[in-house]
Amino acid sequence: MTLAVVLVVIAVLSLVFVVRFAVLRTLQTSRDASLATQIEPLDVKAFRVLTDPGEDAYLRRHLPASEFRKVRRVRLQAMAAYVRVAGRNAAALALVGQRVLASGDAASAEAALQLVNQALLLRRNAAVVLVRIYLDLAWPYSLLAVDRLLDGYRELGSAAMLLGRLQNPAASVRISIQ
Repeated sequence: MTLAVVLVVIAVLSLVFVVRFAVLRTLQTSRDASLATQIEPLDVKAFRVLTDPGEDAYLRRHLPASEFRKVRRVRLQAMAAYVRVAGRNAAALALVGQRVLASGDAASAEAALQLVNQALLLRRNAAVVLVRIYLDLAWPYSLLAVDRLLDGYRELGSAAMLLGRLQNPAASVRISIQ
């Protein structure tokens, strides 16, 4: 009996490790490219529509169960793609903030610290949402809440624009946060 419990615990821990490694690997940024080229556009409006519980309820009412599961899985895979982009953008912006902090620019230090904190929080939330999406792929009837992730992405964009304006007031800095 004890051996069975130990084996189950080891199996669960191994699964958690593998899922964590897979999720964090998809959120990493490339060290070779410049940070400006690593930030990918993200259509937040389309992402909101994709994650709208009303849309899922409508599809659930109007599609047969087998068809709904197929459609839901496709939508979940699209959500995962959006979340991965948001996580990679957050990682790139965290690096931008860290570089500003390391430069010792006192005027931009507070904005850079705010950017780093928001980027790290968004990256953590993206990892949690990705794990949840992967679990929902197995059971497509559950509801997925991504509002905190979308709100965090909007705040991250605002913090990045503030830091950009402080770094270079003459240039117009715009990050798509729709």
